[in-house]
Amino acid sequence: MKAIKITYWITTGLVVLGMLATFYNYFFNPALKVAFAHLGFPDWFRVELGIAKLLGAFAIVIPAVPARVKEWAYFGFSLSFSSAILAHFKAGDPPFNLIAPFVMLLLLVVSYVSYHKVVLQKNIAL
Repeated sequence: MKAIKITYWITTGLVVLGMLATFYNYFFNPALKVAFAHLGFPDWFRVELGIAKLLGAFAIVIPAVPARVKEWAYFGFSLSFSSAILAHFKAGDPPFNLIAPFVMLLLLVVSYVSYHKVVLQKNIAL
């Protein structure tokens, strides 16, 4: 059980760090405005997505957040990462641009599965 708990915290921590870095870049890196335009998204979507990623990161890492809220945050991240893969692919970006969202999606899946093993099935508080 300890290994699963460690797996949960490592993968969740990596997802949260990634989302905090994404939030920062969405708001303070001018290249991301160009990137969103390249993908065909309006600028307001970059702002909305940045705020959602920040809130989602807090939701999955703070133990006191209710399980239902965490579930929605996991769903939102999975939708975001899957959509990023599709958007980059449809825009004709090089395969390298697909790696980051794919790795984040894999980390998210491991975090989600280990979350359920540790918290929901075993009723062990984090």
